[in-house]
Amino acid sequence: MLDIRFIRENPEAVKENIKKKFQDAKLPLVDEVLELDAQNRAAMTEANELRAARNTLSKQVGMLMGQAKKDPSKLAEAEEAKAKVKANADRLAELEALEDKLAIQIRHIMLQIPNIIDPSVPIGPDDSCNVEVERFGEPVVPNFEIPYHTEIMESLNGIDMDAAGRVSGNGFYYLLGDIARLHEGVLAYARDFMINKGFTFCIPPYMIHGNVVEGVMSQTDMEAMMYKIEGEDLYLIGTSEHSMIGRYIDQILPEESLPQTLTSYSPCFRKEKGAHGIEERGVYRIHQFEKQEMIVVCKPEDSMAWYEKMWRYSVELFRSMDIPVRQLECCSGDLADLKVKSCDIEAWSPRQQKYFEVCSCSNLGDAQARRLKMRVKGADGKMYLPHTLNNTVVAPPRMLIALLENNLQADGSVLIPKVLQPYMGGKERLVPNA
Repeated sequence: MLDIRFIRENPEAVKENIKKKFQDAKLPLVDEVLELDAQNRAAMTEANELRAARNTLSKQVGMLMGQAKKDPSKLAEAEEAKAKVKANADRLAELEALEDKLAIQIRHIMLQIPNIIDPSVPIGPDDSCNVEVERFGEPVVPNFEIPYHTEIMESLNGIDMDAAGRVSGNGFYYLLGDIARLHEGVLAYARDFMINKGFTFCIPPYMIHGNVVEGVMSQTDMEAMMYKIEGEDLYLIGTSEHSMIGRYIDQILPEESLPQTLTSYSPCFRKEKGAHGIEERGVYRIHQFEKQEMIVVCKPEDSMAWYEKMWRYSVELFRSMDIPVRQLECCSGDLADLKVKSCDIEAWSPRQQKYFEVCSCSNLGDAQARRLKMRVKGADGKMYLPHTLNNTVVAPPRMLIALLENNLQADGSVLIPKVLQPYMGGKERLVPNA
């Protein structure tokens, strides 16, 4: 969410940013919010003048009533002053109610106006305009056919989607045996990887209040993603970023506590409504999965340096498992409204002979901080808004697709990368059942 003062002073820049995001339908919102803001400031000015006059008038009434006891001719003047006090009080109540109403309308619009994107973001309407920046590792296509990922898992007795369909429907799964262990091993390795980078490990709440949801994500994303608990002001999280950043709602952080670097584990729950939908087979896009996330809260001047570090951590992690990846810069039309800049890390799929998304790194500037009213108290005593960033460390089972395909052997066995072997009881290879 932008600062209303920024919109007031830079309306054309805000409109140009909306155009760059190919959201022209939102252009009228800028003029609408400025008109409401002008009305709100006028109401506040009048209300402040009435408050300032209230004490003077009250003293005047008291004085005139005292005089009227001695001189009845002063009574009419005193009653007139009392009537003026009453009228002013009624008008002040009207203005205060109007201020509350306008504040709600202004916030509703402000939540819809997208954040200002970084100048380095490529301009384009959708993800087809995302730009490949760099590749890491050599993509390999083996000289044997690679089965669909669930077929690899089934050959290892590692998945049961039929039973999950009967129990929960499409978009769910049972993981079994060595595949389930590999799933947890990847998460444990990712946790330790980030701890070794100096991040603090956290397990957050898996449900959050509606005001936190509003603070951490756009309304569009909320409707497409979040599951609401019926009869409760609670939502299941779509990613641990939601509750991790929500932790700072209404908080003032001492500047010396920055940067805060956190890595969090959680299950994630998503409706997955929209263009992509849920696959009827496979575990690429599903309603429930687990994820290790990284979160940074930092000074504004440090956020781009942290953005660079964070996506490179993802590259380092995947390369430690011999999985080729690339960095893909997200274009303007592919950025969620709160994001200043974002990139995807995509892993190589030998079966499809193309890359697919496994991590998403985002710099949200001060948007979440402003929505959540989280502030930093500087050394000079002044308050300012911190910047927030997030990035996927790993999100199995999608991560497992890349791992299984890139480590599959001609005989159907799967090599376990050395860094994961300690988490697999020393196993070096998964072998299909005869």
